[in-house]
Amino acid sequence: MSKKSKLAFVTFLTFVRFPLVLLFFVGAIVYNIKESSSLWLFFLIFAALVSSALTDLLDGYYARKFKVVTQFGSHVDPLMDKFFYLASLPLIIFLSAKNGMQSPDHSVAYATALLVLTLFFLARDQWVTFLRSIGSLYNVSGKANWSGKLRTAINFPMICVVYYCEEAPSSIQFLPVEIAYGLVGITIILTVISLFVYNKQYWPYLKKAACVDMIEE
Repeated sequence: MSKKSKLAFVTFLTFVRFPLVLLFFVGAIVYNIKESSSLWLFFLIFAALVSSALTDLLDGYYARKFKVVTQFGSHVDPLMDKFFYLASLPLIIFLSAKNGMQSPDHSVAYATALLVLTLFFLARDQWVTFLRSIGSLYNVSGKANWSGKLRTAINFPMICVVYYCEEAPSSIQFLPVEIAYGLVGITIILTVISLFVYNKQYWPYLKKAACVDMIEE
């Protein structure tokens, strides 16, 4: 396989995340609207979600294996992640409020926690994108650091698990809801850590950019 073919393959893995998560989003809405949804439809929807999550792992793995890591890929990958979060997080908030998990009161508290997480989550991503844009002015690489990679490695499984807990038919439901609660809590902690690490990394460039330019006559 040529270098060009390897790069095309990795780029495909990155971009295919969007149509997969879009398929999940549309399918999940249809699954909720239909009064008697079949088991195969749930598995199709869940497979689309899991496949979309796996592309984030695979594109990075093959980019390093084939040595085709590019600045373009470093910026496109977080963009595809944002599409994933924008499609999945509001949906699981809706499901947690609609279906409940143990009791109505608990459902409201859990849905509220997910709502706060989503706002904090997406705000963090926008802030990191801003920091990367500032860093690009000083030729700083836009690659994710260890905290971003660790956060993503937990976030994608967390969303898959929470969706399964919310929507899996009772006949195949085997995951205790405590797993979903724990993953949500871990995600919040990792988001705070990631925000701190990125701020520390880009703080010198943020200070430079905030200084008034000195123009010599």
